[in-house]
Amino acid sequence: MKAAFMYGAGDVRVEDAPEPTIQAPTDAIVRIVRSCICGSDLHGYHNMSASDQGRPMGHEMIAVVEETGADVGTVAPGDFVVVPFVSSDNTCVFCREGLHSSCVHVGYYGQIGASGLQAELARIPHADGSLVVVPGINPDTADEAMLASLLSLSDVYLTGYHAAHVGQVVPGKTVTVIGDGAVGLSAVLASRSLGAERIILMGRHTDRTDLGLEFGATDVVAERGAEGVARVMELTGGEGSHIVLEAVGLLPAYEQAYGIVRPGGIISRVGAPQYEDAPVGFGSLFGKNARLAGGVAPVRAYLEDAIGQVLEGSINPGRVFDRIVTLDEAPEGYAAMNDRTALKVMLRA
Repeated sequence: MKAAFMYGAGDVRVEDAPEPTIQAPTDAIVRIVRSCICGSDLHGYHNMSASDQGRPMGHEMIAVVEETGADVGTVAPGDFVVVPFVSSDNTCVFCREGLHSSCVHVGYYGQIGASGLQAELARIPHADGSLVVVPGINPDTADEAMLASLLSLSDVYLTGYHAAHVGQVVPGKTVTVIGDGAVGLSAVLASRSLGAERIILMGRHTDRTDLGLEFGATDVVAERGAEGVARVMELTGGEGSHIVLEAVGLLPAYEQAYGIVRPGGIISRVGAPQYEDAPVGFGSLFGKNARLAGGVAPVRAYLEDAIGQVLEGSINPGRVFDRIVTLDEAPEGYAAMNDRTALKVMLRA
């Protein structure tokens, strides 16, 4: 089968790889319908040390079940499914509390003895807990917009939703989203769906912020750093934002976040942090009685509801995909996202 591997910074290759097999009775084998490239995949694309052994890539997929282990009971061959970006058993104490990304059996694709999900076939551990069937949809006849929105539920949209959810977005609140990437735009859409009164999007790429406005942003702030903080404070009458959703993961974005959060407000981070130390003292959080939330999105906890919203047409998060390439063309897709000529690239077989 074909699968994408990363051998170092800027070095993505699509190679022939052994087809995955059932290794445990709780496994399933799935065949790609669509996969995609994530902004977090670019971290390695920027700085991974060269290696003779490629790292399997990809953690987002919609697929058709090909084979199941003897203990799998909730999915069957032929089912069309969404694959969350981490596997989980959906039964442990943390899953029952809605924290599937902290499951005692959590697995990350490409790091759990299976291929990544930028591949023709993949092994899914704990298939009963991980895979969610999309009812009533034939992937062979579904239109691309529907497939794109379902694929976004594997990670990007529900990561943005997680930011809004744990940030406690409710009607009447002002939300500021930092970052105009696919997760930030998803956070705008999620905040609008949760009833936010005002949504300020901090981003400087007009093709992306224009989509953010269509998703529900009421204001766009292109300035960064101190100028960006000053502009948001001006827009909020000097009060700051009730909720700040940080979707970048870099320290300057976090510094902007605590600069604009309102006293008593919440900063919710879902941008994978590329730093270890974040100020939490008097000048950042403590003095404002501000709270810090966020983390790795438990996508599985939100999937059934989100699939229903997509199927009924109340959300269309797949609009963040602006380029489709074949799996063979994955290296070109990485380059396009790295060069910012594409927002988010979808892969098809």
